[in-house]
Amino acid sequence: MPTETDSRQAILDAGQRTIAHKGWAAVGLNELLAEAGVPRGSFYYYFKSKDVFGEAMMQEYFREYLADMDEIFERQDLPAADRLLRYWQQWRETQSLDDCQGKCLAVKLGAEVSDLSEPMRIALKDGTTAIIERITRMITAGQTDGSLAADIDAESTAQTLYDLWLGASVMAKIHRNTAAMDNAYGITTQILH
Repeated sequence: MPTETDSRQAILDAGQRTIAHKGWAAVGLNELLAEAGVPRGSFYYYFKSKDVFGEAMMQEYFREYLADMDEIFERQDLPAADRLLRYWQQWRETQSLDDCQGKCLAVKLGAEVSDLSEPMRIALKDGTTAIIERITRMITAGQTDGSLAADIDAESTAQTLYDLWLGASVMAKIHRNTAAMDNAYGITTQILH
């Protein structure tokens, strides 16, 4: 028998999958609940509105995303440069697909919800800021261990690379191929070395 936590998580997971595929505005509550396999009352038990749900969904998405990042970045058996490149390789594998299984939520919703929901915009801002902070720390670690160029500004480079990859993800979706991701990877290696 599912617990309350299971039902809440089922709604969040279904939201990530469904909304990452179709977008925020295209997914109604009935579709979301059918995908989650929970009754309508469960939604309102956990979330007062679709916006409150969206904010919680984005926070959960970034919690999982940052945990995945940390797993890559905490590998001490690799130089920082290699860890960074593994992160970008993983991005290419998980975010350039048409059906990204909920892994490309920031890419999918960034522009769509930023003007519609202030709580979701803030969740996106907080999440992307945390990503950029981790990239900055990894660039600094690479400068310290000698695996990355010492003359680049870690913070502005991290921001630029994240912006590059976000744009490449959008272009990959538009063109339905990975050329933009391949270009982003090539430019990333040039910038870092």
